[in-house]
Formats: sequence, structure tokens, C-alpha cells
Amino acid sequence: MLERLLTNFQNVFKIPELRTRILFTLAMLAVYRVGAHVPTPGINNEELAKFLTEKGGSLLGFLDIFSGGALSRLTIFALGIMPYISASIILQLLTVVIPHLSKLAKEGERGRKKIIQYTRYGTIGIALIQGFGIAVGLEGMNQGAFVLNPGWPFRLMTVITLTAGTAFLMWLGEQITERGIGNGISLIIFAGIVARLPNAVAQTFDLYQVGQLSFILLLTLVFVMLGVVAAIVFLESGRRKIAVQYAKRVVGRRVYGGQSTHIPLKINTAGVIPPIFASSIIAFPATIAGFIQVPWVQSIGAQLAPGSLLYTLLYVGLIVFFCFFYTAVVLNPIDMADNMKKYGGFIPGIRPGQRTSDYIYNVLTRITTAGSLYLAAVCVIPEFLIYKLNVPFYFGGTSLLIVIGVGLDTAQQIESHMLMRNYEGFLAKGRLRGRSG
Repeated sequence: MLERLLTNFQNVFKIPELRTRILFTLAMLAVYRVGAHVPTPGINNEELAKFLTEKGGSLLGFLDIFSGGALSRLTIFALGIMPYISASIILQLLTVVIPHLSKLAKEGERGRKKIIQYTRYGTIGIALIQGFGIAVGLEGMNQGAFVLNPGWPFRLMTVITLTAGTAFLMWLGEQITERGIGNGISLIIFAGIVARLPNAVAQTFDLYQVGQLSFILLLTLVFVMLGVVAAIVFLESGRRKIAVQYAKRVVGRRVYGGQSTHIPLKINTAGVIPPIFASSIIAFPATIAGFIQVPWVQSIGAQLAPGSLLYTLLYVGLIVFFCFFYTAVVLNPIDMADNMKKYGGFIPGIRPGQRTSDYIYNVLTRITTAGSLYLAAVCVIPEFLIYKLNVPFYFGGTSLLIVIGVGLDTAQQIESHMLMRNYEGFLAKGRLRGRSG
């Protein structure tokens, strides 16, 4: 088994195009990690990092995961890719209510490029607002001890630096998607999380060495993590297959159709998008509140911190909402039923047309409900262990979900490249099924 796996990894680099794509992706991720250590000008980074480590709270630690530690050090990539994700959320919501955007979404490649352009503009706008909020907040924190030369020159420099960092990351993600392997934006978040895993393992081991973590608790944490990983892999690959039968059609002298197939509906159609969207929506007001030194604003920010009841309720509610919303955007039962009827297909026992669309809608509702509850459980249970039971568990459910989900997608793309060129894939039978497979 091990020998076969090593042979398959060697085969990956025997395909010139695939080798180039993988090396390009690794190079771009290396650029991202280098930039995550370049400090923002005009800031006393040592004092700021010390202050944020001691008093940053759980919210900062949660947000710092998505920036790969750049936020706590306030580097040029401190905002990370979250403004882009926020802009994508806003555009997808507006697509439902604004006819012009809805029309663009149906125009194919041209409409897609236009929506991407609007998303870029929105990303810059959100980054400008967040960058200005951070600059003003830093001047007011700890009596301005973290800013070397307060004033408008510092504010403008910080806004430009942080906005440029986010714009560069957005461009980097698009380049990875186009010329590399996998989804660039997801891989940037993936790289930021993976970069912090060695430190998390080291911290857990240090707690065990000094006696703050017993062997039984350490073993329990390992089994919990393995159980969460197994559940994610199993359910991310789960599908509900709807049987479809195509009637025979005679066109000229040829007979078409007559075969049976199925529609694979994923239990979790939305993948890691709902947790990321939910996190970014909650994080935006909470981050702004953290930099405003007003008691009632600080109180709101504390209520939106991970571990609080309000945060948990909002987080679960938004995850469920975005599961249904994203599924509704991606899969339209009416269009599926119309296309099936157009080509002579039908679901056995279900009349074509309205009955078929109703049946698909009911199936989607049931599996999306199960998928949304699974996502909420995976994301909330580890946070409950960390913030409520004070268990030193450094591997959050959202982090594990993103790492495994992005890993499955990337591995699936590599598998597809290998099978297209008659190389054996990573699995002996069948194909490796990622979230988008």
C-alpha cells in the first residue's frame, strides 16, 4: 500500500502540466507566507504583539487563524482574504434581490466576469473601511503606545498598506485558481491554518510536559480530533443518488437514450462556505467594536466573541442559513426538472415537470437540513470544549473542516489530471471524491 502510494506521488511529477501547476501553487503560497511576516510601517510591532497576545481575547485568536497569524503581528496581510469573502457574500445576496445582477449571473462567462469585477471593487471598499478602523483604533489603544507617529499620515499609510495587502492576496488567489491547482482563495486560508498547526501541537505537548494536561485528557483529545476528521471525510463524500431513466429516442437512423443514470446530490453542497461566511459576518462588527474604546461598544464586542451564547446562536443560525442559501443558488430544482424533461429523462415513479421539481426540492431540503446540522455540530463542539470546558484544544472545528475540505478538493483535481493522462489515481477502485466531485 505504501509502495503504491509513493509510486502515485512520483507519477504526479511525471506529468509536465500538473508538475508546473503544483510548483506554481507552492511558490505562490510561499510568497503569501513571506508577506505574512512583513510588518506594517509606523507601528511598534513588538509591544503590539505582546499586548494582543495577553489581552486580545478569544475573538482575536479566532480571526488570527484565517490570516495565518498576520493579524496578531499586524503585517501587511493583516486583513487577510476576509474582505474578499465579505464582498462575495454581499454580491451573492444582492444577486437574489437585484434583477440586473440576477441577469448577469445567467449570462455565462461574460456575466461571471462582471460579477467578479464588482466583487473586486467591493473588496477594496471593505478593506479601506477595515483598514481605517484599525488605524484609528491603534491610535486610541493603550494611550497610543503602539503608534510611533500618530496622525493622518499614519492613518493613510496604514489604510493603503492593509488595502494593498488584501488586493495582492486577492490577485494571488485568482492566479492560483487560473494557473495552479485547486481554488486559490481557499488554499490561502488553508495555508494560513496549516502554518499554525505545528505551533498548536507544540503548545499541547508543552502543557502535557508541565503537567497541566494529563495523559488521559491528551488521549481523549486525540480521539476527538480523529473522530471529527473521520466524520468530516465521511459526510463530505456523502451523496444522495436520485435515479433517472432516459427514454429511447429515434433521430434519423440512430437511437438515443434508453440508459439509466442518477443525479448525485451532496449532503453538504455548500462545503466550507457557510462557516467561512458566518465567521466573516460576525467578525466584522466584533473587530470594529474591539478597537473602539467605548464601554457599551466593548460590551457588544465581548458578546460576539467565540464562546459566548450570542456568538454560538448567531454562528449556528448563519451556518444553517448559508447552507440553504448557497444550495438554492447552486442547484435549481425547476431548471433540473426542465432539462431532464427536455432530453426525455424522468425519475421512476415521478411525473415529469412540476412533480419532478417538487420531488427534487423535497430531497434537497432533507439532505441540506442534515448537512447544515452536521456543519454546525462540527464547528461548535470543539469551540465548546475550548471556551466552555477550558480544554486546551487548539484544533477548532472550523479549521479542521476547511483543511480537510480544501485538501479533498485539491486532491480530487490532482486525481482528475492523472486519470486524464492514463495514470493510476490515489485510489485502487473508483475515484477520489472531493466536495465538488
